[in-house]
Amino acid sequence: MSKVRGRFCKILLAIDGSEASMEAANYAVEIAKKNNAQLTALTITHDSLSSFGLAASPNSSKQAKEKDVHESKQWFNKVNEIAQREAVQLRNEIIDAQISVDAAIVEYAEQTNIDLIIIGTRGRSGFKRMLLGSVASGVVTYATCPVMVVK
Repeated sequence: MSKVRGRFCKILLAIDGSEASMEAANYAVEIAKKNNAQLTALTITHDSLSSFGLAASPNSSKQAKEKDVHESKQWFNKVNEIAQREAVQLRNEIIDAQISVDAAIVEYAEQTNIDLIIIGTRGRSGFKRMLLGSVASGVVTYATCPVMVVK
């Protein structure tokens, strides 16, 4: 973490294409601009069938992976537009994880010495009754750096 409290040098934006994560992108770009910080947009992909111990055919796995990468690139393009308008440098990362999404975000943040994680309140899971999405909740619980949750 940077030596000055409240000053962020490396910011991580976790995106999943949800409205909340796209709103978080606006905050991330603004904070990166104010702090002259590095901004990284991160999305996590994984084979949901293998996550549950079910075998997926190689063809369906490959198609699902291609779809995930295609969607991720669309999200990154939207965030890139926001960043370019504000003259903020943005790096995009797609990680294929075999662990939970929240654990993958926290692990990435620790490995790359992130100072601040910005994430939306709820992702695309559709559990609207929850006050805080399970991924956001896990990141808030286990991250070793500050986390900003955007509604």
